[in-house]
Amino acid sequence: MTTTTEDAPPTAETPRIITATDDDVAAVQQVRDAHRELTAQVGKVVVGQADVVDQVLIAILVGGHCLLEGVPGLAKTLLISSIAEAMHLKFKRIQFTPDLMPSDITGTEVIQEDSVTGKRSFQFMPGPIFANIILADEVNRTPPKTQASMLEAMQEKQVSIGGTIHKLDKPFFVMATQNPLDQEGTYPLPEAQQDRFLFKIVVDYPTDDEEKQIVQMVTSQDFQKIDAVVNGADVLAAQRVIRNIPVSDSVIDYATRLVRSTRLRRPDTPDFIKHWVAWGCGPRASIGLVSAAKAAAAMRGGEFAAAEDVAKVAHAALRHRMAVNYTARAEGVNSDDVITKLLETVKPFGD
Repeated sequence: MTTTTEDAPPTAETPRIITATDDDVAAVQQVRDAHRELTAQVGKVVVGQADVVDQVLIAILVGGHCLLEGVPGLAKTLLISSIAEAMHLKFKRIQFTPDLMPSDITGTEVIQEDSVTGKRSFQFMPGPIFANIILADEVNRTPPKTQASMLEAMQEKQVSIGGTIHKLDKPFFVMATQNPLDQEGTYPLPEAQQDRFLFKIVVDYPTDDEEKQIVQMVTSQDFQKIDAVVNGADVLAAQRVIRNIPVSDSVIDYATRLVRSTRLRRPDTPDFIKHWVAWGCGPRASIGLVSAAKAAAAMRGGEFAAAEDVAKVAHAALRHRMAVNYTARAEGVNSDDVITKLLETVKPFGD
């Protein structure tokens, strides 16, 4: 069944932090300030996971979707709901289960009778997909037919019901969580659907000190209130700022060489790729690398995207877009290991 949370207050129409300016440097500084405030608010209830928070915010800044993978109990749901609260965005949570149907997500048409005339007509009843941030919780617990119902919404920002197109509100993000695929009762996401996610973010266990802090916070109910520091208009304005951040041809060349080096049957493909990789990344990976590098640059206060920004987002942007072969799995090598070696092998020009 579908489970939703209470709606957040309606998104304000006027930006709070990111205001119109002709100064590109000032605009980037506004984005950096917004990132700092959002991180501080999320940190009130989420202990640690700084890299995960940064990666989710980078995806939001470029209008992308995220797939978060980790064992149960690592605060994946709490993280996403906290970000939605700090952004003052309408938030819905969908619990994916084996019996979930596509109409439970997108909505459906129902017959309604006019109380005065008695005339019957079809009326569209929106599903939980009609929100700004969608938490698709345990998305790999539901069969492929229901997983596929998310594709049009993720790519086109709309759903089609009964031949009628219904536009989704902007901004719109899908944050999907999944358990590791070796756990029972899971349906692996098809490769084409994984490619729709800008990032696949791996959520790991907390450190010793972080786990003690989590236990202390939860058992004493010592939770702080999250304040809404930005709104939907700020998010859309920040996305425009990110798109305008310059990126040099050399950085684009570096990003595309990283991606193209993952592909087989090319004369310049590294030997370890041929040995470990079943198939490489497609063009969406190059687009995602450069877009995310722009957001990473803004978050550090940079005026342009650099090769270091590409390297910073490489694991999250590429790990779900390549597949390792049986040889790699037999040797204990995963896609993250391949990307790490790729970053050591493929260098920006001038290094």
